[in-house]
Amino acid sequence: MACTQQAISEGVQPLELITNHMIPAMNEVSRRFESEEYYVPELLLSARAMKGALALLRPLLAASGTQPVARVVIGTVKGDLHDIGKNLVSSMLEGGGYEVVDLGTDVTPEKFIQAIQEHQANIVALSALLTVTMPMMKNTIEALKQAKLRDRVKVMVGGAPVTREYANSIGADGYSEAATGAVALARQLAVAS
Repeated sequence: MACTQQAISEGVQPLELITNHMIPAMNEVSRRFESEEYYVPELLLSARAMKGALALLRPLLAASGTQPVARVVIGTVKGDLHDIGKNLVSSMLEGGGYEVVDLGTDVTPEKFIQAIQEHQANIVALSALLTVTMPMMKNTIEALKQAKLRDRVKVMVGGAPVTREYANSIGADGYSEAATGAVALARQLAVAS
């Protein structure tokens, strides 16, 4: 955060910091994680640093009228209290220029629907770590259909037991096996919407 604060005081524009420095840095962290040079602790530290820098930049971005790439509602589905992966994805999306509404863990389909409507989200990201909670992803997608929101939002899913095949079978628009792929997936989905 000290580097971010120094850059701000030197007059570097917030969007320039994000686009030219923070996003490439997180892309490098992702590359190192995928090549097993970095592990979860390094990924968590990087995400925490990104989140801290974004806390300084967010008010400046809002004041300048900079619009987010898209709005993402994210949460771990009902019955599941695990959030490390979700937190990583949330931080990486924020660093990628997305406005993220993090609903936390044990999120009901109704809470997802309410947040999508309230924040006019373009993307909803569902996380599950337990195989027994994976069906809540499908239930949430069904609830989106019932609420007539499914055509308005793209759904991305992830979590340790989730597979591409499962994502396809429940009607998700995208799947990433790792937090590091979530930003690229969100970019694809944002363009498609």
